[in-house]
Amino acid sequence: MSVASISAVTVTLLLVGVFAALLLNLNDIGQQIEEDVEVRVFIDITADEDSREELKGKIEALADVSTVEFESKTEGLNNLIDSLGDEGEAFESLKDENPLNDVYIVKTEQPEDTIKVAQSIENFKTVEKVEYAKETVERLFSVMDVARNVGFAIIGGLLFTAMFLIANTIRITIVARKREIEIMKMVGATNWFIRWPFLFEGVLIGILGSVIPIALLIFGYDYLYTEITTRYPTLFIDLLPAYPFVFEVSALLVLMGVTIGLWGSFTSIRKYLKV
Repeated sequence: MSVASISAVTVTLLLVGVFAALLLNLNDIGQQIEEDVEVRVFIDITADEDSREELKGKIEALADVSTVEFESKTEGLNNLIDSLGDEGEAFESLKDENPLNDVYIVKTEQPEDTIKVAQSIENFKTVEKVEYAKETVERLFSVMDVARNVGFAIIGGLLFTAMFLIANTIRITIVARKREIEIMKMVGATNWFIRWPFLFEGVLIGILGSVIPIALLIFGYDYLYTEITTRYPTLFIDLLPAYPFVFEVSALLVLMGVTIGLWGSFTSIRKYLKV
């Protein structure tokens, strides 16, 4: 039964480790994307310097604004030409009569405040238009929230399953030793004296059950991280570095193994000590 319980914990913690690594990376990628969300405020082409400074002051005064950077129309045109590579040479002729607007690039304290801030800026004078990819931003926040919730729900379900399996294993063990427990209590053994071996067994099951998942996680994630960073160095998103990430997740798996082992043992013993 102990071997069966260790096997169950091993499979469960392996799944938990995989989902935890996936969820933490997904959360980090989401934060990377969210940090790149910005509001581009196109200043009216007829606005003079005083009007631009007044507009900047109003934007900075908004409660949720973190930074406001000015991008002149000259800088905007140069950035456009550079981003297009060889094809950008076709826009060189526009430098004499630049049709672009000066722009304020606004970032918020929290990415979720982007929409609210953009809507406030739209009402300011000397603002020609505001761009912040409204539909993309709203969809991004919605998808990230759903992904996080689903990930936590799956991990919670796996942990509950492991606890249930360990509790049943310990319960069967206690039933088999019920007569011995009765004798121990008759000669004066306290409940805690009887509990300790079973609690230790639960902890041992949890620790042994975490060994294989930790080994697979360390070698597997390190291999995956190395392959992705080597083959796709220009990928627009970055995975969490293998170290110390794998050690942090490994410590989490050991803690989970010990916790579910203790919980499963304790809940089973409490009932069968009433003899």
